[in-house]
Amino acid sequence: MAGAVPFHYVDLRAFCYATEDEKRVADALRTLFPDDELELDRTETEGFHGDRILVLSIRLDRADEMRYVLSKLTDLDDVETVIGELDDRVDDDCTFFLTLDKQAAFRGKVERGDGITVRAKVEAYPAEKDSAVENVRETLAELRE
Repeated sequence: MAGAVPFHYVDLRAFCYATEDEKRVADALRTLFPDDELELDRTETEGFHGDRILVLSIRLDRADEMRYVLSKLTDLDDVETVIGELDDRVDDDCTFFLTLDKQAAFRGKVERGDGITVRAKVEAYPAEKDSAVENVRETLAELRE
């Protein structure tokens, strides 16, 4: 897996609600990155009704780590749909967004759904949405091959 990755970083984030097991949520997130030794950031917050919510997150900024996450996205059954939606999934700040199913990730599968947020800052020169969309499209197509 050599070659440049046109991203500054990839952020992964999942909420762990009071009814969920923190280790299981962490394991779901770990499905998406290559190194189990990487440390998740853990922030405790409070829900609307005073319930405890943990936010588990990690920022990956090394090329191999980002490439791994992006290659996992190509495992999606509907990756072609995601590629077709890139105009809606990349914002004007050149950031790509996608949500994944937390339960599926815990089982080692990558599926679209809710629970895990993938946010990736796309390198684009000039830093415009159209350039960023094209970079994401090319990267996902390349990793699919």
